Amino acid sequence: MENKEPARQDTGPNTPAAPSNFIREIIDEDNRTGRYNGRVHTRFPPEPNGYLHIGHAKSICLNFGLAEDYGGKYNLRFDDTNPIKEEQEYIDAIIQDVRWLGFDWQDRLYYASDYFEQLYQWAVQLIKAGKAYVDHLSAEAMREYRGTLTEPGRESPYRNRSVEENLALFEQMRAGELPDGTCVLRAKIDMASPNLNMRDPVLYRILHAEHPRTGNAWCIYPMYDFAHGQSDSIEGITHSICTLEFEDHRPLYDWLIEQLGIYHPRQIEFARLNLTYTVMSKRRLIRLVQEGYVRGWDDPRMPTLSGLRRRGYPPEAIRAFVEMTGVAKSNSTVEIAMLEYCVRQDLNRRAPRVMGVLRPLRVVLLNYPEGQVEEFEAVNNPEDPAAGTRKVPFSRELYIEQDDFMEDPPDKFYRLAPGREVRLRYAYFIKCVGVVKDEQGNIVEVQCTYDPATRGGDAADGRKVKATLHWVSAAHAVEAEVRLYDHLYTQSNPNDDPEGRDFTALINPRSLEVLTSCRVEPGLAGAAAGARYQFERLGYFVVDPDSDAGRLVFNRTVTLRDEWAKIQKAQQG
Repeated sequence: MENKEPARQDTGPNTPAAPSNFIREIIDEDNRTGRYNGRVHTRFPPEPNGYLHIGHAKSICLNFGLAEDYGGKYNLRFDDTNPIKEEQEYIDAIIQDVRWLGFDWQDRLYYASDYFEQLYQWAVQLIKAGKAYVDHLSAEAMREYRGTLTEPGRESPYRNRSVEENLALFEQMRAGELPDGTCVLRAKIDMASPNLNMRDPVLYRILHAEHPRTGNAWCIYPMYDFAHGQSDSIEGITHSICTLEFEDHRPLYDWLIEQLGIYHPRQIEFARLNLTYTVMSKRRLIRLVQEGYVRGWDDPRMPTLSGLRRRGYPPEAIRAFVEMTGVAKSNSTVEIAMLEYCVRQDLNRRAPRVMGVLRPLRVVLLNYPEGQVEEFEAVNNPEDPAAGTRKVPFSRELYIEQDDFMEDPPDKFYRLAPGREVRLRYAYFIKCVGVVKDEQGNIVEVQCTYDPATRGGDAADGRKVKATLHWVSAAHAVEAEVRLYDHLYTQSNPNDDPEGRDFTALINPRSLEVLTSCRVEPGLAGAAAGARYQFERLGYFVVDPDSDAGRLVFNRTVTLRDEWAKIQKAQQG
């Protein structure tokens, strides 16, 4: 194949008005020099062996966002070269997640398996050029021959086979005549290279396994390092943007393309995203699912995009978070509070306000007429005047939060207590005049009086109260289940425990609390799965897919407490 750009890629240059970073500087220079005729064409190449997580979101937003900003194109390409670990479920989930983030690759959905025949022919080309050979060393022996970072490797005794013998053996591998593990195809480069990736890396291995797309058509599969660059070349990718662990693989990426004499994309590496209180290793995430530590890949405690979606995180907030973290050349760990800050900022603008009571305590207004029902006007979202208002019913019996009442309050507790007056949001001032307890001495009812002159929440005589409580009418409230989520781990860095414990030993036993007797406004009856709300004073919540006609289930997305603001303030001194 000639070393030229595929003619089918023909986007013009475009200079974006976006914050600069070292990748943009590289692209700008390439556009200035005409390296790719002003084109920008990127790709996201996930392996379908698990669900995407928040770290992948950074790669997706970077790869696809750059192409959008420069008026270019981007591809979604599955690196489906390992049928043992790959499933159609993962392919479907990845497609859904990338679309949810807001990206449309149009007709540019590809699979490495689309190129299996071409990759095979390129492997044959390397064999004929004396640049690849079939090796019968065992995996253990191959590791031993490879050497170390300080000692060079040794050449395999099979390294100098003739071209004819290698071709015949490689054909036997393809024909399925050899069992798994019998041999591999290796590149012939340099066993003394200081870069271990250049010490005759494996290009193909035998796997008698059914592939999700090609079935049993193949029993040899290319390694990622062989499929990656060549797939980029076939698709006319200009800038192959990878995470930092692929930096040492770049010389191999370049070597293979140069030996084959094909169109040469440019690989660029950036630092991957790491979050506190989070693990993002696919192997560890799979363990969490398979060993039952979570309910599934979309458990709201998981860092997967499907888990974050179920928890109520808006895709716009994730994209804002990715942009805030920036593009770096060295690895670092970002506070999860920054992600939660972006979620709050987004939901504060768009989430309707409602009232819900998580741990109900009955309040009876002794002087309120029995059977009477009023409606009060409540603001849907003070950040969005166009959101309007709604009516909330009010009656003699209400529910407030248990935490909003104390019989013997300490100093600086300003909420409801015997003899104390507070405001009910949108409604009246009420004053506690007594309590009712059960046989165990637990308070089951708070008895109050209300002041009809304070309708709407303000006193005509100008008197003030120190607390405003949310509430729901007992007769009209809808019962709901609410799931309160916390960090899945007790340590901020569960990937590196000082005591050497397995990461599962660090799982937070209080990462999920389920409340089954909550009460919410009647207007939430029948709320659709995925609908997001701010429960006043409590946080942001989303309707879970477990909800149905007879059961309303909410997940808490984030609390109202902004830890990131505190961190920023502390950092600023």
